[in-house]
Amino acid sequence: MLSKLWPSVNALPMNVDTQISLNREEMERRRLEAAQDLLNGLSQSKVARKFSVSRTTASRWYRALANKGVDSLKRRKATGRPSRLTREQLTRLAQIYSEAPIAHGFPDEHWTTARMAVVIESQFGVRYDRDHVGRLLCKLGLRERKPRTQQAITAPPYATSRYSPNTDLSRPEISPSVA
Repeated sequence: MLSKLWPSVNALPMNVDTQISLNREEMERRRLEAAQDLLNGLSQSKVARKFSVSRTTASRWYRALANKGVDSLKRRKATGRPSRLTREQLTRLAQIYSEAPIAHGFPDEHWTTARMAVVIESQFGVRYDRDHVGRLLCKLGLRERKPRTQQAITAPPYATSRYSPNTDLSRPEISPSVA
Protein backbone atom coordinates (compact mmCIF):
# COMPACT_ATOMS: atom_id res chain seq x y z
CA MET A 1 0.00 0.00 0.00
CA LEU A 2 2.60 2.54 1.06
CA SER A 3 4.92 1.58 -1.78
CA LYS A 4 2.37 3.10 -4.17
CA LEU A 5 2.86 6.52 -2.58
CA TRP A 6 6.47 6.95 -3.64
CA PRO A 7 8.79 5.26 -6.12
CA SER A 8 11.19 2.54 -5.03
CA VAL A 9 14.96 2.97 -4.90
CA ASN A 10 15.47 1.72 -8.46
CA ALA A 11 12.42 3.44 -9.90
CA LEU A 12 12.39 5.14 -13.28
CA PRO A 13 12.12 8.95 -13.34
CA MET A 14 8.94 10.12 -11.67
CA ASN A 15 5.83 10.42 -13.77
CA VAL A 16 3.18 13.08 -13.40
CA ASP A 17 1.26 11.09 -10.78
CA THR A 18 4.24 10.92 -8.44
CA GLN A 19 5.24 14.52 -9.05
CA ILE A 20 1.87 15.76 -7.93
CA SER A 21 2.37 16.37 -4.25
CA LEU A 22 1.15 13.83 -1.73
CA ASN A 23 -1.74 14.76 0.49
CA ARG A 24 -1.07 15.46 4.17
CA GLU A 25 -2.12 12.00 5.35
CA GLU A 26 0.21 10.31 2.84
CA MET A 27 3.10 12.57 3.84
CA GLU A 28 2.55 11.73 7.50
CA ARG A 29 2.51 8.00 6.76
CA ARG A 30 5.70 8.39 4.76
CA ARG A 31 7.44 10.25 7.61
CA LEU A 32 6.30 7.68 10.18
CA GLU A 33 7.48 4.78 8.02
CA ALA A 34 10.81 6.56 7.55
CA ALA A 35 11.02 7.06 11.32
CA GLN A 36 10.52 3.33 11.83
CA ASP A 37 13.32 2.62 9.35
CA LEU A 38 15.60 5.13 11.11
CA LEU A 39 14.83 3.53 14.48
CA ASN A 40 15.66 0.13 12.98
CA GLY A 41 19.12 1.41 12.05
CA LEU A 42 18.71 2.29 8.37
CA SER A 43 21.04 5.16 7.43
CA GLN A 44 19.72 8.59 6.53
CA SER A 45 21.05 8.22 2.98
CA LYS A 46 19.21 4.94 2.48
CA VAL A 47 16.02 6.40 3.93
CA ALA A 48 16.35 9.35 1.54
CA ARG A 49 16.74 6.99 -1.42
CA LYS A 50 13.93 4.68 -0.29
CA PHE A 51 11.41 7.51 0.01
CA SER A 52 12.74 9.65 -2.90
CA VAL A 53 13.51 12.66 -0.72
CA SER A 54 16.68 14.68 -0.30
CA ARG A 55 19.25 13.71 2.30
CA THR A 56 18.52 17.05 3.97
CA THR A 57 14.91 15.99 4.45
CA ALA A 58 15.92 12.60 5.85
CA SER A 59 18.34 14.36 8.19
CA ARG A 60 15.60 16.74 9.33
CA TRP A 61 13.34 13.76 10.07
CA TYR A 62 16.16 12.09 12.01
CA ARG A 63 16.85 15.19 14.13
CA ALA A 64 13.14 15.66 14.87
CA LEU A 65 12.87 12.01 15.84
CA ALA A 66 15.96 12.18 18.08
CA ASN A 67 15.02 15.47 19.77
CA LYS A 68 11.24 15.30 20.11
CA GLY A 69 10.19 11.74 19.33
CA VAL A 70 7.76 10.23 16.86
CA ASP A 71 5.04 12.80 17.63
CA SER A 72 7.17 15.50 16.00
CA LEU A 73 6.74 13.74 12.64
CA LYS A 74 2.95 13.71 12.78
CA ARG A 75 1.05 16.17 10.67
CA ARG A 76 0.19 19.59 11.90
CA LYS A 77 -2.53 22.01 10.90
CA ALA A 78 -2.38 22.80 7.19
CA THR A 79 -1.39 26.29 6.17
CA GLY A 80 -2.11 27.90 2.85
CA ARG A 81 -4.92 27.57 0.41
CA PRO A 82 -5.74 24.15 -1.06
CA SER A 83 -5.37 23.67 -4.80
CA ARG A 84 -8.42 24.43 -6.90
CA LEU A 85 -7.53 21.59 -9.30
CA THR A 86 -7.93 17.97 -8.25
CA ARG A 87 -5.31 15.30 -8.89
CA GLU A 88 -7.36 14.01 -11.81
CA GLN A 89 -7.53 17.49 -13.31
CA LEU A 90 -3.76 17.94 -12.88
CA THR A 91 -3.19 14.61 -14.63
CA ARG A 92 -5.51 15.70 -17.45
CA LEU A 93 -3.63 19.03 -17.63
CA ALA A 94 -0.36 17.15 -18.16
CA GLN A 95 -2.02 15.16 -20.96
CA ILE A 96 -3.25 18.37 -22.56
CA TYR A 97 0.27 19.80 -22.34
CA SER A 98 1.61 16.80 -24.26
CA GLU A 99 -0.85 17.49 -27.09
CA ALA A 100 -0.26 20.10 -29.78
CA PRO A 101 -1.67 23.55 -28.99
CA ILE A 102 -3.23 23.57 -32.47
CA ALA A 103 -5.63 20.86 -31.24
CA HIS A 104 -6.91 23.40 -28.72
CA GLY A 105 -7.41 26.22 -31.22
CA PHE A 106 -4.08 28.03 -31.04
CA PRO A 107 -2.33 29.14 -34.25
CA ASP A 108 1.12 27.62 -33.72
CA GLU A 109 3.01 24.74 -32.13
CA HIS A 110 4.11 26.04 -28.73
CA TRP A 111 2.51 26.34 -25.32
CA THR A 112 2.77 29.48 -23.24
CA THR A 113 1.55 29.99 -19.71
CA ALA A 114 -1.10 32.38 -21.01
CA ARG A 115 -2.41 29.71 -23.39
CA MET A 116 -2.39 27.09 -20.65
CA ALA A 117 -4.38 29.50 -18.45
CA VAL A 118 -7.01 29.75 -21.20
CA VAL A 119 -7.18 25.95 -21.50
CA ILE A 120 -7.44 25.51 -17.71
CA GLU A 121 -10.32 27.96 -17.58
CA SER A 122 -12.16 26.37 -20.52
CA GLN A 123 -11.57 22.74 -19.44
CA PHE A 124 -11.90 23.01 -15.66
CA GLY A 125 -13.65 26.32 -15.00
CA VAL A 126 -10.74 27.55 -12.87
CA ARG A 127 -9.13 30.89 -13.60
CA TYR A 128 -5.40 31.20 -12.89
CA ASP A 129 -2.98 34.01 -13.60
CA ARG A 130 -0.33 33.03 -16.14
CA ASP A 131 2.40 33.43 -13.50
CA HIS A 132 0.68 30.86 -11.30
CA VAL A 133 0.25 28.56 -14.30
CA GLY A 134 4.04 28.68 -14.70
CA ARG A 135 4.49 27.56 -11.08
CA LEU A 136 1.86 24.85 -11.59
CA LEU A 137 3.62 23.53 -14.71
CA CYS A 138 6.92 23.52 -12.84
CA LYS A 139 5.32 21.56 -9.98
CA LEU A 140 4.15 18.99 -12.54
CA GLY A 141 7.66 18.79 -13.98
CA LEU A 142 6.64 20.50 -17.21
CA ARG A 143 8.22 23.54 -18.77
CA GLU A 144 6.92 26.25 -21.04
CA ARG A 145 7.88 25.30 -24.58
CA LYS A 146 9.31 28.03 -26.73
CA PRO A 147 10.20 27.53 -30.38
CA ARG A 148 13.69 28.25 -31.60
CA THR A 149 13.93 31.55 -33.42
CA GLN A 150 14.64 31.52 -37.14
CA GLN A 151 17.95 33.28 -36.47
CA ALA A 152 19.04 30.51 -34.07
CA ILE A 153 18.07 27.84 -36.61
CA THR A 154 20.01 29.37 -39.52
CA ALA A 155 23.02 30.84 -37.67
CA PRO A 156 26.27 28.89 -37.80
CA PRO A 157 27.27 27.42 -34.42
CA TYR A 158 30.11 29.89 -33.88
CA ALA A 159 27.99 32.97 -34.66
CA THR A 160 26.87 33.38 -31.07
CA SER A 161 30.21 32.42 -29.55
CA ARG A 162 32.14 35.14 -27.80
CA TYR A 163 35.35 33.77 -29.29
CA SER A 164 34.16 33.38 -32.86
CA PRO A 165 36.92 33.38 -35.49
CA ASN A 166 35.12 36.32 -37.14
CA THR A 167 35.33 38.70 -34.16
CA ASP A 168 37.95 40.90 -32.55
CA LEU A 169 37.56 38.91 -29.33
CA SER A 170 39.12 35.83 -30.89
CA ARG A 171 42.26 34.81 -29.00
CA PRO A 172 44.63 32.14 -30.34
CA GLU A 173 45.54 30.88 -26.86
CA ILE A 174 42.01 29.57 -26.36
CA SER A 175 41.19 28.63 -29.92
CA PRO A 176 40.39 24.92 -30.38
CA SER A 177 42.58 24.78 -33.51
CA VAL A 178 45.72 25.69 -31.51
CA ALA A 179 45.12 23.19 -28.71
